[in-house]
Amino acid sequence: MSEDRSRARAFRERHDGAGLELAYAGQQTFLKGEPRDVEDLDDVDVAVLGAPLDAAASNRPGARYGPAAVREASTWWAYLSGYKGGLTNMNTRAQVDFSDLTVADCGDVPVFPQDQETSAESITAHVATAAERAFPVMIGGDHYCTYPAYRGFAEAIDAERVGLVQIDAHTDTAEESPIFGEHFHGSPTRLIAESDYGDYANISQIGIRGYESPGFFDFAEETGLGLYTMRDVHERGIRDIVTDAIDHAADGADAVYLTFDIDSVDPSVAPGTGTPEPAGLSSRQALTIMEILGTHDAIGAADLMEVAPDHDPTRSTQTLAAYLLVTLLERQFAE
Repeated sequence: MSEDRSRARAFRERHDGAGLELAYAGQQTFLKGEPRDVEDLDDVDVAVLGAPLDAAASNRPGARYGPAAVREASTWWAYLSGYKGGLTNMNTRAQVDFSDLTVADCGDVPVFPQDQETSAESITAHVATAAERAFPVMIGGDHYCTYPAYRGFAEAIDAERVGLVQIDAHTDTAEESPIFGEHFHGSPTRLIAESDYGDYANISQIGIRGYESPGFFDFAEETGLGLYTMRDVHERGIRDIVTDAIDHAADGADAVYLTFDIDSVDPSVAPGTGTPEPAGLSSRQALTIMEILGTHDAIGAADLMEVAPDHDPTRSTQTLAAYLLVTLLERQFAE
């Protein structure tokens, strides 16, 4: 056999299935995307980065393992699309071909669990570098990571104002914790609103429930915060809520950053998270949110946070998390 045609190549040429990689085989990158350096993204649509950091979590730790778990779960859809030659989304009826979506997985950004400031600087720098070249998607990690990622995105596109759509059980508007200080997973929305690029008047929150600070509804009205509680979702319906929320966040903004905290979903569906709250979104409602937002041109970056897989032995949480991101990217790039 000639030197330029090895036995391995000959085998692959004889067997069509050799070109199809099973979901659980090979490198576990997001949607089986090609591993790339964050500076090598000029020919891709989407750049995925992990932020395996949960040093700012105040309840159950474990979100540091979220990026790896969500990546692994996402490979199922790449496998399906590969062997079926495209897919029909039975929820939206859309014809989907993930080969039309070019994903690069840039790996995990460097984090420093004992140095929150340096970790934030790292997230900002890497998201900014990715956002200059592609649609950035970050997988966390605790929700504090959203603040530096939002800042990196805003800086990369040279924005004056970037809106925020936040899907969450909690408002994350805490001023300060006597234990964690001003920068922890209960504060990213406040930090975004107080940043050079944000304002409460361009922030929408969907799925809020549980308990917040005294007088919070007055605070929301005074600041212009777009607040949509779970009671609102039940009374008005998820489609009406999402339409209002994106319009509110996008009004006068150069772009909108989407952050999805998996604890927005009911813990009976997604128990693998650090701060679960009862009576949350159903998986159907969560997917509908991504279906709608995926068609909106204002969405320029996204993250999915707070998946703590060790708290869910069924792996349902990371499966749903991956499906949510796949749905968003499908609507934007693969239909």
